[in-house]
Amino acid sequence: MENEITITVIDQSGIIHTLLCPLEMGLTLKDICKAYELPMEAMCGGMAMCATCHCFILSETVPLPEKNDIEEALLSELFTSKTTSRLSCQIYLTAQMDGLSVEIAAD
Repeated sequence: MENEITITVIDQSGIIHTLLCPLEMGLTLKDICKAYELPMEAMCGGMAMCATCHCFILSETVPLPEKNDIEEALLSELFTSKTTSRLSCQIYLTAQMDGLSVEIAAD
């Protein structure tokens, strides 16, 4: 189905979850993780204010939107931040992200 992509999410316990993500609803990576009740805090509700939806992008070939200044600033304050770090609330799911693989960062 064209209106759906599949992404893989590894939670903090190392469990691999395969998520089917509808595209027509304008969801973010955070939204879909919450919808599947994965252990992602996302305290601010997706406003890019808390960095509790921090994840690591494992797919090098999947095109993602550029980090904005707010996301860069929040990630720079995290001790666990890596070059692959993103805030999942800032990544809106698109058809090009089919096959994306991410890991939820530990707190």
